[in-house]
Amino acid sequence: MEKDKDKSKDEGKEIKENKLGVLPIPQLIRQFAVPSIVAMLVGALYNIVDQFFIGRSIGELGNAATNVAFPLTTSCTAIALLIGIGGAAAFNLSMGRKEKEQAVHYMGNAAFLLFALGVVLCIVTQIFLTPMLRFFGSPDSVLAYAATYTRITSAGFPFLIFSNGGAHLVRADGTPKYAMICNLTGAIINTILDPLFIFGFHMGMAGAAWATIIGQIAAAGMIFRYLRHCRTVTLQKKHLMVKAEYLTRITSLGLSSFFNQIAMLIVQIVLNNSLTYYGSRSVYGESVPLACAGIITKVNMLYFSIVIGLAQGLQPIASFNYGAKQYDRVKYAYRLTVRYAVTASSLAFLMFQFIPRQIIAVFGAGSREYYLFAIRYFRIYLFATFLNGVQPVTATFFTAIGKPIKGVFLSLTRQILFLLPLIVIFPIFMGIDGIMYAGPIADIVAGLVAIGMIIWEMRQISELERKEQSA
Repeated sequence: MEKDKDKSKDEGKEIKENKLGVLPIPQLIRQFAVPSIVAMLVGALYNIVDQFFIGRSIGELGNAATNVAFPLTTSCTAIALLIGIGGAAAFNLSMGRKEKEQAVHYMGNAAFLLFALGVVLCIVTQIFLTPMLRFFGSPDSVLAYAATYTRITSAGFPFLIFSNGGAHLVRADGTPKYAMICNLTGAIINTILDPLFIFGFHMGMAGAAWATIIGQIAAAGMIFRYLRHCRTVTLQKKHLMVKAEYLTRITSLGLSSFFNQIAMLIVQIVLNNSLTYYGSRSVYGESVPLACAGIITKVNMLYFSIVIGLAQGLQPIASFNYGAKQYDRVKYAYRLTVRYAVTASSLAFLMFQFIPRQIIAVFGAGSREYYLFAIRYFRIYLFATFLNGVQPVTATFFTAIGKPIKGVFLSLTRQILFLLPLIVIFPIFMGIDGIMYAGPIADIVAGLVAIGMIIWEMRQISELERKEQSA
């Protein structure tokens, strides 16, 4: 009995010694969310920088080409989140429960899987490149540009996935600033090399692609260096051996974020094909909607990076404290994160409504139809942006507290359950305008579903808190 008491005291002391369990929640959110936001913004900048220089050098067809290739970037992000978020959540939950040996296995398995799956995706892309690009909606006029860009960038998939997913493991280990520095280094390298390769060496699309993968390799190397000397655990070769029990747990906890990206991937493919098809039957033509939508998607990614970064910053805080049964901290962390996310969403809404022409003009000049479509797409398709801060944070929260099924369902609501059917149905009756109006309707319904689910979950957590206090 005395031993049990001593053990309980020791465990309580260890929880307090971990900053996730004792530091003020606002301070923790700043420490973990800000580096996550920067890392996500850096990831978005890889695409934005390419888009900027390609638009300036090649023009409309180059912009359309990067949009056609974008589903593969989304695939990389999906894998990175599946293993990275899943491994990080499993690691933090285990550390919160004082299961250190199990935690290090989760980290090792995740690190190995990130690189291995990147190699698999690279090989598949190289073999099936042209059919994939046509499937992604590439018209003949864009195919050559898209193929040149994608054949090179696919060689960087293992490094892109490892650096993005590994950053989650670094944050879970309690070093969010280093994760931010890794991704920031890659982006700076890409930004420097892009104009040098495109304009200085006259390499065009190939130059943008080579600049991108060199930056990714640098970031991946820094992540690898960190994982060899983690702060709270020691990673050994035996921890890299993938076992079913660890793989199952990692993937179950990462499924919410993974399916959210896969849903985006499916929507991107359907959207690209719809824009090409209905664009060719409108005053805009087939390439203008494709080019504009690609730019706007990536601009939206900049704002969305803030929301996703906030959600990722919440993950280790919610996971550890839920595992440690500190439910008041769990609830407060969620509420504060959502408040920040909704603020960011509202600011993005104002920008998209009031300065759409100025935003699109950054990426090069275009025809009258080009600007007309871009402005309408910004204002209509992204009209409900102010609500988009709720769903991603809530889906990640469910994963963080070990309820991946709810997280997966919520991740699928906006993209698959609502947006995808509307993108298919509305244009039949409204032409290309139907695609635009599908966006805000899907956003509003998905936001309401997320609000309903989190209200119910908070009641359940409050009940757990009452039981813990009365025990």
